[in-house]
Amino acid sequence: MGGCFSKPKPVEVKVELSLLEKEKEVDGLSPNGKASPFADCRPNGALGHGSDDDSTPLPLYHKPRDYVEASVCHVKDLENGQMREVDLGSGRALLIKEHGEFSAMAHKCPHYGAPLVKGVLSKGHVRCPWHGACFNIATGDLEDFPGLDSLPIFQVRVEKDKVIIRANKQALLSQKRSKPMARCSAVINSSTGFSHVLIIGSGPAALVCAETLRQEGFTDRIVMCTMDRHPPYDRPKLSKSLECTAEQLKLRSMDFLQDHDIELLTEKEAVAIDVKTRSVTFEDGSRMEYRKLFIATGSKPKPMIFKGKDVKNVFHLRTPEDANSIARLANNKNAVIVGTSFVGMEVAAALTDKAHSVSVIGIETVPFKKALGEKVGKAIMKLFEVNRVKFYMLNEVSEMIGHHGQLKEVVLKSGKVLRADVCVIGAGSIPATGFLKQSGIHMDSKGFITVNKTMQTNADGVFAGGDVVVFPFPPRNNKKVNIPHWQMAHVHGRVAALSMMGRAAEIKTVPYFWSAMFGKTIRYAGYGDGFDDVIIQGDLDELRFVAFYTRSEEVVAVASMNYDPIVSRVAEVLGSGKTIKKRDVETGDISWLIHKGSQ
Repeated sequence: MGGCFSKPKPVEVKVELSLLEKEKEVDGLSPNGKASPFADCRPNGALGHGSDDDSTPLPLYHKPRDYVEASVCHVKDLENGQMREVDLGSGRALLIKEHGEFSAMAHKCPHYGAPLVKGVLSKGHVRCPWHGACFNIATGDLEDFPGLDSLPIFQVRVEKDKVIIRANKQALLSQKRSKPMARCSAVINSSTGFSHVLIIGSGPAALVCAETLRQEGFTDRIVMCTMDRHPPYDRPKLSKSLECTAEQLKLRSMDFLQDHDIELLTEKEAVAIDVKTRSVTFEDGSRMEYRKLFIATGSKPKPMIFKGKDVKNVFHLRTPEDANSIARLANNKNAVIVGTSFVGMEVAAALTDKAHSVSVIGIETVPFKKALGEKVGKAIMKLFEVNRVKFYMLNEVSEMIGHHGQLKEVVLKSGKVLRADVCVIGAGSIPATGFLKQSGIHMDSKGFITVNKTMQTNADGVFAGGDVVVFPFPPRNNKKVNIPHWQMAHVHGRVAALSMMGRAAEIKTVPYFWSAMFGKTIRYAGYGDGFDDVIIQGDLDELRFVAFYTRSEEVVAVASMNYDPIVSRVAEVLGSGKTIKKRDVETGDISWLIHKGSQ
């Protein structure tokens, strides 16, 4: 690996021991016992210089030709609380006016490229209309997830009632920047069986934990181990874009990880943890000791009982290779999807323009009934039926029948036999925590790791986050819940990293997830578990609606299709600590929730 592991003098065992002794004197992980070198730094700097995804921040001084300057509007063109996307000739920027002050930054969300002008401006930040990420308008810093990158900001001044923006051309082009990160200062042999921070997993919780440590000035060794063969990638896209490669889906390149001294060990499966000796044992027989451990192993497919499990062409969608195989084998063939989870339904939608037939088997009356309610589930089910998807609801698989080992038929418990050349099982998941059974780390009856508000487990120095945990959720009076959202995993990773460094932070976010099918996106914010009523505004038949999920007299979650940015607006209201009453959304007038601040 690169970074600190490529330095010329490998450390001897006695030096490692001295590092261990030194850390025993420090409560928690600080960067070699010192304050973060970035604690008082503003990542953008006064001029708002930006940087590429895989590069260090731009130097403080540039040649004039590196910049573009343009008059973009009259000072009275924007009212307070308004945003406008403006053209600078070399690129576009987002101009914002709040409290009489102008600011400017990149106009696209670095997560999926959403136009931020259509988002929500509130209290010094802009919330993305698609997936809820938040950016500080003064610094461009990412304040809430999903995504990894912040935004470059640009100079704004007013001359003779004209608003003028001066921007770095490269920042306009990239539309994103990485926060400054520390490097590993310890000289360590890469084969040494010790890491100050050991991370198990390579999903968003794991990656954000590692990056946050570096952003906060942590200068000791970080090792991230994963069962996967690839660097971290955008797993939610697997079920939506079956033909994408790992390279196309990557969240960070190997060069980026090496440049920031985050060591990644692929195809490295943890099989046991000993919290007394602070060590992890791997399937290959190797062992690594840690000072702090972060467990973010995610979930695995829920086991199903049926005959014929040895038949080929039956998939659990886990990797880019799985997705590619499903797309290839379904081409002009018969595809069967078992389960109406979001993953299963997204795969069904993605296969309709490839497969000869697509059949979906579900145990409920309609898809998404538990998560979105029966009315919304029926409306989405109709969308699938219009697109030639056949449903077999209130049913389960009895047997997979193959010919020469290849799948040919799926037999249902009702007796129905479906022709099948490829089958995808999307019937839910369970936490990937089987290797922890003898560890002493506390888990609940379902196998979820229990953590406190700073993502700490009952074992000293052991933290956990993402799909594997139940954690105290403030909006539900700190009831311990499991929220297996991509966005929430990011939050867990950051909170865990700060906690490791003795900078306790609590979870202050509104859960947010999305699902895309047939070019239409469902957005959802809040925590609707146990909702007792659904208030629908809009037109379900036209799939232009907003659904408010209530418990007693309070709105606890919202879902929408073709109604942006209302989900981000509700997330903003809930995130501010305010409550939305059921009576407020029953009237049919929700104009007070629809943002009017963009032009």
